Order: sequence, then structure tokens, then C-alpha cells
Amino acid sequence: MAEEAEQETENHLKEPLDLLLLSIDERVVVKMKNDRELRGKLHAYDQHLNLVLGDVEETITVVEIDDETYEEIYKTTRRNISMMYVRGDGVTLIAPPAKTHN
Repeated sequence: MAEEAEQETENHLKEPLDLLLLSIDERVVVKMKNDRELRGKLHAYDQHLNLVLGDVEETITVVEIDDETYEEIYKTTRRNISMMYVRGDGVTLIAPPAKTHN
């Protein structure tokens, strides 16, 4: 029965943005330009991939080079934002919520 529901959902995906429609009110992962990653609840989107996210955790990763050893040093900064508008031209990936199989 669960396989029928999953197959029915897959059959309704006729365009790429249909996947986003199924992700409304679900938590998604959004990767942005400049090594930013957003995790939040998708409230709205449009054809330009402009997004409205709620309960967002933003993660920014910066790579610095040590002057003496020339090693790459990764620094991560996190912050929480209650509501956020994301301009679509900065989006590189949107991952819908992972399906769990019982």
C-alpha cells in the first residue's frame, strides 16, 4: 500500500518545481553560493527559486590559509533566524526532506 502511494506521488512529478510543491511545510536543505547552507521549513517559492523559509539555521563555512603552514583552516559560523526570504539567484541546490522507509 505504501509503495502505491509513493508511486502515485512520483507519477505526479511532471516538472522540477513539483518536487518543491510536495515540500511545502517541510524542512528542506538549501545550498547557496559563497559556501552558505540553510536548513528550514519551506513556506513559499516561485519560478525563480525565491524562497520563504521559517525556523532557519544558517551555516556559513569560510576557508582560511594559515600563513606559516599553508594549511586550510575551515571556520563555521551558525545562526538561527525565525523567518527568511531567499533570493533565487543565489540558490545552487534544494534538497527535499528525506523519506523514511519502515
